[in-house]
Amino acid sequence: MTVGDIIDALSAFDRDTTARLAINPFFPMAHRLGGVEQSVDEHGRPVVYIAESPEAEQFPLPPAVADALTWQGPIEAPTRRRRGATGPDNGQ
Repeated sequence: MTVGDIIDALSAFDRDTTARLAINPFFPMAHRLGGVEQSVDEHGRPVVYIAESPEAEQFPLPPAVADALTWQGPIEAPTRRRRGATGPDNGQ
């Protein structure tokens, strides 16, 4: 993904909308952004890094976002079955 790809993708959203970084498909979390810096990669090509906030605060990623990113399939709660009563009279 390039800077142009990110700009194109973000241009569909209001400029005042909070941006977070989704991390780790196997344990989906969201992180606050803290800055953007440019450097070079191992081949001398320019690279832009999007940094996590210095507070390093993270939040559970909403399941709908993980679904949209195809990190996990839609999850439905298992059906519940009525459990038998317990006690000295076995619920009688």
